[in-house]
Formats: sequence, structure tokens, C-alpha cells
Amino acid sequence: LNVTEEKFVLDTLAGCIEYKSLLDVVVNAFFVRDGRYCLISERDLYIVICYLATFQLEELGFRHFSRIVKSLDTAKMLKFLRFFFNALYLNTWIKDEWSQFYDSLYVKENWIDPLLRWQPKVQQLVEQLTDKLNNRTTTVKTSMVTQPKEFNLTVPKPRAIPVPLPIPVLEKRPPIPPSTYKPPKEKKQLEEIKRKNRQKAEVSVFCSGSHLSFLLNCFFCNVLFSQVLELYLKLLHLVSPGSFSRVTKLIDNIPIKLNAAAILREGALYQRKMEQELKRIENLLQGAGDPSEFLEWQKQMRGKDLEEQLAEIECRRLQGKLSHEEAVLAHQNVIQENKKKADLIREEKAELMHQYAEKRLQEQKEMKELVEQVVEGHKNAKQAKIKLQKYKQQIVQEVCEENRELLRQALEEEEEKLRKRYELIQQIRAIESLPSLKHKFVDLTEVSSKG
Repeated sequence: LNVTEEKFVLDTLAGCIEYKSLLDVVVNAFFVRDGRYCLISERDLYIVICYLATFQLEELGFRHFSRIVKSLDTAKMLKFLRFFFNALYLNTWIKDEWSQFYDSLYVKENWIDPLLRWQPKVQQLVEQLTDKLNNRTTTVKTSMVTQPKEFNLTVPKPRAIPVPLPIPVLEKRPPIPPSTYKPPKEKKQLEEIKRKNRQKAEVSVFCSGSHLSFLLNCFFCNVLFSQVLELYLKLLHLVSPGSFSRVTKLIDNIPIKLNAAAILREGALYQRKMEQELKRIENLLQGAGDPSEFLEWQKQMRGKDLEEQLAEIECRRLQGKLSHEEAVLAHQNVIQENKKKADLIREEKAELMHQYAEKRLQEQKEMKELVEQVVEGHKNAKQAKIKLQKYKQQIVQEVCEENRELLRQALEEEEEKLRKRYELIQQIRAIESLPSLKHKFVDLTEVSSKG
């Protein structure tokens, strides 16, 4: 919107708000009489048109007003303009309703008469809207009706029976190779290599002299002792530089499941124990003493240390008990001191309360005396007030008497003036009642004023 249009819209809005009571009268009556089937949401539209027709038609011009009306719905505007510009309605109830808000003479001169003056042109606009509505309606009625035509359809040809396709024959599949259900050769080779390595490891253990570890392994693997002993004796006789084949044959028959790491670990443990035992025997041979005396001495020293520790613990316990008792005594002493302090504070408080009570009694006595003095002063003030009132009354009486005297003198003077004035009026009236001489006396000695 440009500046002019924006100003026009704002002025229209302000006017609709200002004259809302007048516009509501017309619009409400329209909805009751002719606009029963109109939407209530279109109420603002009718209010704006009513405002423009009533208050802005002179300033806006009929051409712009008709342009605004024609831009809106034709049927709605036709119905509202017929209702609003009805001369009978304008001269009767619209005028009466508007006169309740404003002066009737002002309503007639400023609003009703201009509307009646614009009525012929509005009637022409109504006729134009009627013609427009009728033309639109007849156009709809006389529209061409579509005539249906038959479809030019071709006759379908009979469909041919399709020839059946030949059934395809599947090719013969090759047979499944027998190697699918057999284990691979590599697995057998790996197992054979493992078995040979195991035999070599066992033979090397027996050849290194770790026969005891072998027996222990057999024992822990739940092998019968008779079988183990028999196998051990056979190995002692058979193991030689040229009899590895027979040893491996015997080993294959042993029902023991041990890997090389377990066998080596058991052999290392046995060798370590043997070394420790040999070392102990060598020490004994070299003159080392029996450690039993040292152990006895060590036991005694540990007992002494334990007794000292127990004594120290008991000492600490007794010290803690003493400190606890001292703390209890100190707490009791503090309680006694607090009680003494509380008693002293109570005594001081009682003394202060006694002093405060005496002070309050003294203050009450002083206040009582002061009240008595004030009451006495009030009594004296009342007496003085009575005296003052009597004195004022006396003064008022004197002033009233003086005023009466002055009024009496003023009345006498006024009566004297009125009496003199009345006598003067009587004299004037008597003089006026005398007959007047209407003829003019001519003085022959008078010189004329000409020339």
C-alpha cells in the first residue's frame, strides 16, 4: 500500500471504531431481517460499507464508492444496499435509533438527508448490480450441454491359440568325487610327523638319565605300577646306541599322553631336587653343623620379641585408659565450673530483675504523678476555656448591639433617602401633569442667522 491508501485504511478503521454503536444498529438489523442466511464472519465487511456510505461518501465520491462495491461479492452488496438505502427505513427506525445516541436534528441534517440525496444514484448502482447478477445467472442456465457420442470401436480379432513351448531337458550332472567324504592326506601326514617327534622326545629323555621323572609321569597318569616297573626295566636293558628302534617300539605301547614340554619340565624338576640334595650332603661332609640349635635360638628370640610387644601393647592400653579417666575428670570439672558460672549468672540476673522492677515502679509512680498534673492542667484549661468563651460571647453581644445600632441608623438614612426621592418623583409627576404650551413665541427683535 502507498501512503494515501494506508491513510485511507487507517481513517476507515478509526471511524468504524468511533461510530461503532451507530453501525451496529444497522448491521444487526440487517442480519435480523434480510441477512438471515449471511455468514457472521462477513459482519466487518458490512460495517465498513455502512461507514463509507454514511460518513465518507461525500469525501470519497460516488465513483470510488461504486468501484469498491463492485469489487466485492455482487449478491451480498445488492442485498445490503437495498436494505440500507431504503427511504422508509432511513426516515423511521434508523433515524430513531441513531437519535438515541446523538441529537435528532443533528442526525437528520448530517446523516439522514445526505443518504436520501444519494439514494437515486445508489438505486442506479443497485440496478447495475441486479443486471450483472441476472446476466451471470442466465449465462449459467443457457450454457451448452455436452452431447454424448458413441465410441468408434473396432471389432477385436479372435486371439490365436499359442503353441506350447518344448520342455527343456536338464543336462546330466557329473558324479561327486570320492575324495569329498575322505579326510585329506595332509592331516594324516601331520599326525605321522607328530607321532614321530613324540617318540624322539621320549627316547631323548630316557637317554639323558631322567628315568625317575618318567616314572613319576607314569604314576600321575594312572598307569599301573607293575606295568611301569616292567617297562622301566626293559628300557634299562634295551636302551643302547644301536637299539633306538626297539625302544621306540616299546614306547609306542605305553598308554601315557604327555607332550614334550611336560616331559622336559618334569626332568628339570627332578634334576633341581637332585642338585639340592647333593649340595646338602656336600655341606655335611665339609663339617657344616646341624641347624636345630639355630632354630631353637631363633624360636627363643621370637618368643622374647613377642613378650616385649605384648608388654608394650598392655602399656599403651593402660595409658589410654588413664587418659580416658583424665578426660572424664576434666569433663566433670568443666561441668562443675559451668554450673558455678550458671549460678552466678542467675544471681546477677535476679539482681538485675529486682533493680529493673524497682525502676519500673518508680517510673510508674512518676507517670501517675504526671498524669495527675496533666488532668489538673486539663481542668484548669477547661475553666480557662469557659472564661474565654464567656468573654467571646460578651464581645459578640457587644458587636451585635453595635451592628444593630448601625443597621438601624442605615435603615433610617435609607428611609430618609427614599422619602426624599419619593417626594421628588411626586413633584416631577405633578409638573408633567400640567398642560404644556405648544405654540411658538416669536421674538421680533431676534436677528436671523442667515448670511
